Amino acid sequence: MQSRIQNALTIDVEDYFQVAALSEAVDRADWSSMEYRVEANTERLLDLFDKHNTRATFFTLGWVAERSPALVRQIQAAGHEIASHGYSHQLIYTQTPDVFREETHKSKTILEDITGEPVTGYRAASYSITSESRWALDVLCDEGFTWDSSIFPVHHDRYGMPGTPHEPYLLKAPGGGILTEFPLSTCPVGQYRLPIAGGGYFRLFPYGLSRWGLGKINRQGQPFIFYLHPWEIDTGQPRLKVKAFSRFRHYNNLEKCMGRLERLLGDFSFGSVSDVLGNVTLSPDAVAV
Repeated sequence: MQSRIQNALTIDVEDYFQVAALSEAVDRADWSSMEYRVEANTERLLDLFDKHNTRATFFTLGWVAERSPALVRQIQAAGHEIASHGYSHQLIYTQTPDVFREETHKSKTILEDITGEPVTGYRAASYSITSESRWALDVLCDEGFTWDSSIFPVHHDRYGMPGTPHEPYLLKAPGGGILTEFPLSTCPVGQYRLPIAGGGYFRLFPYGLSRWGLGKINRQGQPFIFYLHPWEIDTGQPRLKVKAFSRFRHYNNLEKCMGRLERLLGDFSFGSVSDVLGNVTLSPDAVAV
């Protein structure tokens, strides 16, 4: 194990057909007719985390929670943290504020009714809180969330807020509310910030590069946050007909992901987002993004 620093392990609980990269092949109206694989894949992750005595935060999609309340309870019973991933996995900047508020409230209520506990953490679909959708931060404050992990401080075609902090910080929403933000992790490489937080990057990069980049963050005295989706360990999922780039994004190295994840759990120390934030001293000065 490289470091005694505890890092945040997070799972975005959604199914393969709900991913933005496959939206060209799957209409949202058809979701209910698709082969449903998220339960079995999430249970595989739960077994792995139990084997390594590791707690995580599961950002759970409201649409999934409605259909699989027993899965949510299973995650909770295993000692993991439940947080919100919204309801319908739509990019926030394509929604109106009213629709986003309705869906955010709905997903939070679903999860709290299932777990019987407050849900205080949030992550946007595809990290889609950007400069175009800063207003979403006000909605999160209004709905009672106290922390967020939606901001990726990089340039990307679907997400990103370059120039924002790279370490956990107090965020000042446009309306004046305060959230604790745990941004998706990036590693400094010269003047460039390499996205290293997980997901497709974890599958694309050689494991040694991921291990080095995440370790560098720890060696600088900071925790990192790592994310993965249940479908990323699912080599048997249906192959949908999409454009070459989307196909590469979604299916690249699925067969390597589970093994790499198990190595990662052996190389670093992990806990839930709230576990990690509880051990981080934040500057009292809130940052307006």
